Amino acid sequence: MIKINFKKKFEEFCKSKKYERNEKQIEIINLLEKFLNSKTKSLLFFKNTNFKSCFYLHGNVGVGKTMILNFVYDMAKVNKMKSHFNEFMIKFHDFRHEKKDEKSIIQFVKKLKNKYELIYLDEFQVTNIVDAMILGKLFETIFLEKIKVIISTNTKLNNLYMDGLQREQFVPFIDIIKKNSTQKELLLNDDYRTQIRDQNQKIFYPLDEKTLFTMNQNFRIFTKSLKKEEKSIITKGREFKIKNYYEGVARFNFKELCDQNLGAEDYINLANICNHIFIEEIPNFDEYNSNQQLRFITLIDILYDKKINLTLSMVSDLKKISSSKKHSEVFKRTLSRLYEMTLSKNSSF
Repeated sequence: MIKINFKKKFEEFCKSKKYERNEKQIEIINLLEKFLNSKTKSLLFFKNTNFKSCFYLHGNVGVGKTMILNFVYDMAKVNKMKSHFNEFMIKFHDFRHEKKDEKSIIQFVKKLKNKYELIYLDEFQVTNIVDAMILGKLFETIFLEKIKVIISTNTKLNNLYMDGLQREQFVPFIDIIKKNSTQKELLLNDDYRTQIRDQNQKIFYPLDEKTLFTMNQNFRIFTKSLKKEEKSIITKGREFKIKNYYEGVARFNFKELCDQNLGAEDYINLANICNHIFIEEIPNFDEYNSNQQLRFITLIDILYDKKINLTLSMVSDLKKISSSKKHSEVFKRTLSRLYEMTLSKNSSF
């Protein structure tokens, strides 16, 4: 098998995209190349007695983690799967619910093993107790099967599920990842996604009559030639009605999306029928609405992953919007993504 020079290819990629060459990103590329080449003989890669099954890449928002891992994933010539972590866990829980078998975790992993040699889980985060209690056993089984896993996350391994319920039962998962992974932090000073001009954004603030007028005007222009439909999505028996839906364009108040008992699967189903979403009256966040903030974080993660265009009205500029202490670190990623998602060049205006 001919080895691919990842560094050379990445430098060519950066040049073609007119990206700035960054030595810290090059270092990660070199480590990922070694990680992929430390494979078992079944993949015709080099054997390595220090074999690690997982590459855990963490770092602040906008430093290029996803860009690097997408590049490496595309270069890897193996049977592979890429999934947002939320979607991966939904599929896992659905499989277990369907099988109702004590060996369902083993069966799920065997199914993965039969199809894939490499799994890339993007935006890894643990926010609920159901996932926290089962992840240890799931990943222990994945590593026993010698499936390679690449993880991108904003959170240091020891800080995962930091203030979660019964966190002591989650700690064994951290130990399993430590034992089986190469951990690396990507450190850069700048968030590349926020280096844009405000006039290119589709974000309107503050929440006053002028902003409401602008939102109404933009929505009317955008849906002028589109037909209004009655639309609803069903998720595990829950019905979510969409009052303002025009052939892929939907308009919501923040409370409609984040005050209700909705989760990642509801938002995935919403994204599957939309290409542009208007969200109004996004508030400041604090300890009193931290649950709504967490839903909003999940919503934006999914809309970002599905490449959905956004137009927003907010209480303030993105730089000034406040966060609860509990979600302040992960919310930095949300704000960074909102900068990117509301660029004119990504919009159909």
